[in-house]
Amino acid sequence: MNKVGDGTRALNFFIDTILVTLLAMLIFRWWNWYVVYWNYTPYHFGWFFFPAQFVYYAVLEAVFASTPGKKFTRSKVVAKKGGRASLPAILLRSLLRLTIIDLFFGPFLDGPLHDYASGTTVVEVN
Repeated sequence: MNKVGDGTRALNFFIDTILVTLLAMLIFRWWNWYVVYWNYTPYHFGWFFFPAQFVYYAVLEAVFASTPGKKFTRSKVVAKKGGRASLPAILLRSLLRLTIIDLFFGPFLDGPLHDYASGTTVVEVN
């Protein structure tokens, strides 16, 4: 069980953020159609991006222990003690990704806050 490096994590983040943004843009545009033609309440893009990000990570990591970014870099999420991460750990991990301070814990906790608090890590797939 080899932990992935910072470069792999950055590539995972980059690929997944592009996909989450595309998903959120699709939902945002769909909602805005209803805003224009049915007078629904308009919302800012962030109201679509952050829930899309939470659902994206929660569902994919809970079901597949991986996201498209992690599939590309041949990595997956596991519990620190080994084995599959639990659903509560995945949900906490996905929720903590939404905080702006998540990345700033790297130098102090040997990884981001969402890994430390949820008891998970990202490892290479053999």
